[in-house]
Amino acid sequence: MRQIVLDTETTGLSAAQGHRIIEIGCLELIDRRLTGREFHRFLNPDRDIDQGAEAIHGISRADLETEPRFPEIADEFLAFIKDAELIIHNATFDVGFLNHELKRMKHPLPAIEDHASVLDTLTMARGMHPGQRNSLDALCKRYEVDATKRDVHGALIDSELLANVYLAMTGGQTALLLDEDGDDYVDPDVAGHHAGDPMQDVNSAEIADLVVIKATADEIAAHDVIIEKIRKTGACVWDID
Repeated sequence: MRQIVLDTETTGLSAAQGHRIIEIGCLELIDRRLTGREFHRFLNPDRDIDQGAEAIHGISRADLETEPRFPEIADEFLAFIKDAELIIHNATFDVGFLNHELKRMKHPLPAIEDHASVLDTLTMARGMHPGQRNSLDALCKRYEVDATKRDVHGALIDSELLANVYLAMTGGQTALLLDEDGDDYVDPDVAGHHAGDPMQDVNSAEIADLVVIKATADEIAAHDVIIEKIRKTGACVWDID
């Protein structure tokens, strides 16, 4: 599966008020692994940058005078994200700005959704952690993603943080299928079992001969360690406390 973690920086908060994208940062994930491929561009917005926005990302209009404009990089950008799933935190904001840029240049397919699907990690986080702060900074702290190297917001560095947060958010329960030495997960279907009922190919005579072996104290303790790790990542379906 090909996914693109995406973030933008802008001149202000509202595309409807004429604000523009000044930075796009994208990182490629294939089968949940960062490939090293990226798309990163600064853009000339042909307008001033709000003081509040500049305080967040540290980019001034003077910094962008020699950078390309969005229509100059649009084809390259769209080719990079084509048919991928975009992973975006607060996707309504970034997609709204991208769609505004595409419409402004009168692109024949002016909606990002025409080029890629979109997954909003803010919506996902709110479902997993209702009533809690779910900003990217808050999620970095919750999932122990190191954000100490970020002095200001930037599209590429925020994409890297979001990639690590997304993998932590979506990977917690699968950790139970990996042993402590990091052996690869074995799919039950590949191993010859059936996902619906692992006992359906066992006849009654075989069941009668089955021996029940209870877990040892050490095995129970090891199990408790794994469950505690899962609890830290969010809801644990095995948790009966």
